[in-house]
Amino acid sequence: MPLPCQGEAGRGFGFTFRMSRAVVFAYHNVGYRCLSVLLAHGVEVALVVTHRDSQKETIWFDSVADLAALHGIPVITPDNPNTPEVVGQIRALQPDFFFSFYYREMLRRELLDIPKRGALNMHGSLLPKYRGRVPVNWAIIHGETETGATLHYMTEKPDNGDIVVQQAVPILPNDTALEVFQKVTVAAEIALHGVLPALLAGKAQAVKQDLNKGAYFGGRKAEDGVIDWSQSSQAIHNLVRAVAPPYPGATTQLLGRPMRILQTLVTACTVAGEKPAFYAKEGKAYAICGSGVLRVVCFELDGIGMSAAEFAAQYGTEKIEFV
Repeated sequence: MPLPCQGEAGRGFGFTFRMSRAVVFAYHNVGYRCLSVLLAHGVEVALVVTHRDSQKETIWFDSVADLAALHGIPVITPDNPNTPEVVGQIRALQPDFFFSFYYREMLRRELLDIPKRGALNMHGSLLPKYRGRVPVNWAIIHGETETGATLHYMTEKPDNGDIVVQQAVPILPNDTALEVFQKVTVAAEIALHGVLPALLAGKAQAVKQDLNKGAYFGGRKAEDGVIDWSQSSQAIHNLVRAVAPPYPGATTQLLGRPMRILQTLVTACTVAGEKPAFYAKEGKAYAICGSGVLRVVCFELDGIGMSAAEFAAQYGTEKIEFV
């Protein structure tokens, strides 16, 4: 069904409202799905601000720019959205709202003051927990059993504005970051879809965050995936699944060669007095940790994936200490 012309009432999902104009800052799957929600509710998206894909990054997610092009929405990809030129271009659009969905650059005060009815961001955690960068990865590393998506008002400080809506999702014991991120994407879509009619009608209620109940976390680099084998099997398992592909993977050294540990399971085995080591036995591979033993389901040695049986055939079944 075609969208109503500018100035008409929008009718989406049983609600009637004056069409609101928005500028959307978006990237990644959350950006794609949440932009889709805005369009489904009849929001006039006057401009999409997104990122150019980097050749240094594995692009496994949907393109916000492609979605905007499909709907005839203008797109810009500034390196810095806070320049006077970009600020002037956006101010001229006179938006009612800003929406930021997994956009990676901070919006400064001059931008945030533009929208008449506020600037809102969708964050991938249950704020105030895991404010800052890569919240899904950090939640898994810390052994959380739940995370989610939070829509909140933006301030100059990241992720500390008043909360409009949250949607929780479970983190199962063997979930990878990709699997949890997919859940968070759906949580973001559900949260925005549910609250948007009230938000557009000016009836959404916001709750102040208790910032003492959470903390900020920074970004992560590939070298942050190096395994510390003195840790427990559970802690190492959490790291492995938090950085599993499409992220760089957990890394170590074995036989003087680089090794990637891509999938593990925590076992009930216990060890005492043994140094961290890797071995293959009866078609399965294992890693002795500072405490406990992991079954290593998927791994690469020197960039080559191999099975436990292949490893045993080539290197034997004796325990080989990690360097």
